[in-house]
Amino acid sequence: MRREITGFSNPTVKYLRSLRDKKHRKREGKFLAEGLRLLTDARESGRLPEVLVMATKRDAHPLLDDLERAVVAAGGEVIETTPDILSKITGKDNPQSVAGVYAEFDTSLAALDRTAAPIWLVAQALRDPGNLGTMLRTGDAVGAGGLILIDDCADPFSVEAVRASMGAVFTQAIGQASWEEFLPWLRGGPGQLVAASLRDAVPYRSAPYAAPCFILVGNESRGLPQEYETACDLRVTMPMRGRADSLNAAVAAAVLAYEVLASLEG
Repeated sequence: MRREITGFSNPTVKYLRSLRDKKHRKREGKFLAEGLRLLTDARESGRLPEVLVMATKRDAHPLLDDLERAVVAAGGEVIETTPDILSKITGKDNPQSVAGVYAEFDTSLAALDRTAAPIWLVAQALRDPGNLGTMLRTGDAVGAGGLILIDDCADPFSVEAVRASMGAVFTQAIGQASWEEFLPWLRGGPGQLVAASLRDAVPYRSAPYAAPCFILVGNESRGLPQEYETACDLRVTMPMRGRADSLNAAVAAAVLAYEVLASLEG
């Protein structure tokens, strides 16, 4: 189905715009993604948008043509609209020429296959959607299975997190759970839980990592609760040579993930 929208007051515009709000995303079970590269990554990962929105004044591109045909063939909807209306939908002053509406994924722990990869990232009370998106991108880069969000984290399907993930929201599995749910799930199968810590920690470059390795990082300002650190199988420390006493949560996850990758492959 194809149609054109020219008015800002169109109900579909209001609906699409509402998906920038967490309350409406959760109610509808849908989220927005923007940009041809990101939507192409989604398609290559086996996910097509239910609604494809394209700016009327856009440059021709074969990947966009392929995406449009795939959406139509799958029974999806293609909407053409003005750049100004697309800007209102995405919340960006200079939006890219295409956006898509996707169904949210199953984020239950039961949907995760811990044996699918040797590395998993786990974040507890991560509040910054940019950090969340960066961790997804890091997970994709190191071949991780996915990102598990513990307790009250930022929404992985927010426009900001999806944008920061650079498409990794479609390549990485995402889990959401409380700590009380996560720990029994982890202990119900193979898995080593590792966190950066100062409590009984060993240097991160000589630590005995084992697959599947679950790398746990905490809240940006508070870090991990002590009981969470105590529950870890391995605590590692990274040297701070300057005045800073810690790394950004997403950066710490990336440093550890590459060290674990090198250790497991070595």
